[in-house]
Amino acid sequence: MLARVSTGGRLGQDELRRLRDTGARAAEQDVPMRGVIDLYLSATWLAWPSLPGVQAAAGTNALRHIGEAVFRATDAVITAVAEGYEEAQRWSLRREESFRREFVDDLLDGRRLETLAERAERYGLRLAGSYVVVVASGPERFVDGGPVTRQMDSVIDRNPTSRDVLVTTKNGLLVCIAPEARGEVEEFVGRVTEMLRPDDRWRIGIGRPQRGPGGAVRSFEQARQALHIGQRLQLPGHVHLASELLVYQVLIRDRAALADLVEVVLEPLRMARTRPDTLLKTLSAYFEAGRVATAAAQKLHVGVRTVTYRLNRIEALTGYSAFDPQQSFTLQVAVLGAQLLGWPEDS
Repeated sequence: MLARVSTGGRLGQDELRRLRDTGARAAEQDVPMRGVIDLYLSATWLAWPSLPGVQAAAGTNALRHIGEAVFRATDAVITAVAEGYEEAQRWSLRREESFRREFVDDLLDGRRLETLAERAERYGLRLAGSYVVVVASGPERFVDGGPVTRQMDSVIDRNPTSRDVLVTTKNGLLVCIAPEARGEVEEFVGRVTEMLRPDDRWRIGIGRPQRGPGGAVRSFEQARQALHIGQRLQLPGHVHLASELLVYQVLIRDRAALADLVEVVLEPLRMARTRPDTLLKTLSAYFEAGRVATAAAQKLHVGVRTVTYRLNRIEALTGYSAFDPQQSFTLQVAVLGAQLLGWPEDS
């Protein structure tokens, strides 16, 4: 091609298409881009002295025109090769992202468990071991390729000991799957805390360690429930461990029974002139204060008589007294159930 260009010829479209195919093959064979460019530039200067046009050039002016034609042709060749290379890389990246997304969804949804262990090795996970899943929610949904996800990926990539860690997203949550016995969970939590601390609307849920291909989905569900419980109950702090919230998980496990309890005990509150959520907040504050009306009043920024009046009104409507130990336990569980289920807003 260079010989033809040096004597006045031009590169054809078929030649440029073949060059793009060459670039694509180089990408598929993992040849570095710099090696491809160096190959063509080296071939150009090596061929220069023997090109027919150069050897037959009559004077400096003719040689300059040949040089310009050769440089333009070399530029077009490298551009075509690079286009093919980059297109193949983009396709490979999209395919890899698709494979990775499919694997993550199968792992966290508990699908195709028979092939998970083998596919997990591709991403550095050995599912025969014990893993913990951590989920984080923020002021905005997390997405693959988003700024926080990219930062976490780069942190994991730079750490040679984090080979068994996978950072991804699922349903708008940032997800980390890490071995139980190492410090990756603490590092992930610390990094997320650093990145999201300026905005107070973030929380983290940590599942219990689980083993085997089906363990990740169990730990993921536990982490997600811990996050949900922390948000619904407005628990103190930003990090919630499933192992410390087992009693709430027991409550929410049978949603139908919990919904029945809430409906039977608390539905009469809808008949009060005071909004049901106001009465619920009063009950919640009263129980959190250790059943001390004075402390509950301070928490609610109202008078003690207001708290007492509301508690008496609740007893009149529901038949359950907050002052009776047994009946107050039923009320307390019903209040927790209402918060977990989003009653009355979600009812």
